[in-house]
Amino acid sequence: MRIVGGEFGGRRFNPPARIPARPTTELAKEALFNMLSNSIDIDGIKALDLFGGTGSISYELASHGAADITVVERDPSSIEFIKKTAAELHIEDRLHIIRGDVFKFMKQCTDKFALIFADPPYALDNIDEVPQLVFDRQLLQPGGLFVMEHTTRNDYQNHPHFQRMKNYGMTIFTFFHQPNN
Repeated sequence: MRIVGGEFGGRRFNPPARIPARPTTELAKEALFNMLSNSIDIDGIKALDLFGGTGSISYELASHGAADITVVERDPSSIEFIKKTAAELHIEDRLHIIRGDVFKFMKQCTDKFALIFADPPYALDNIDEVPQLVFDRQLLQPGGLFVMEHTTRNDYQNHPHFQRMKNYGMTIFTFFHQPNN
């Protein structure tokens, strides 16, 4: 796993094999952050990383200057790896780790974020609830962006907040936008 850009660009981390995650590929992550840099100024924002896995997206957000990052993950070995890596990068003050169920977190969360990224397990039965909850719970700030990683099995082009979709092999990023009031 490599951080592809920003302050920590090029740094490598090796998550333990016991982590039950499917990290976003470097090629897809690089493309994602190129698209994000054309859509939103990451520097100084408050961001949310749902289904944090190895923490790869959170480290990339920190590397690009995000000031406040909340990562939600339920697996204890993933949490330990995220804590260890955050300490190595000296970003513990910017990275808030929530150990728990993403859906429970979203239903209870009262914060608003400029950017939300979700990389749920592709086979998750209730994957379609993720974008619904983001907008039902009003988790995005006005003008905010929500990006969800998924496969061709899911199509969100008819979602009222759909903005665009980019396909990278088996990886699809769907962008949703919260209009300014």
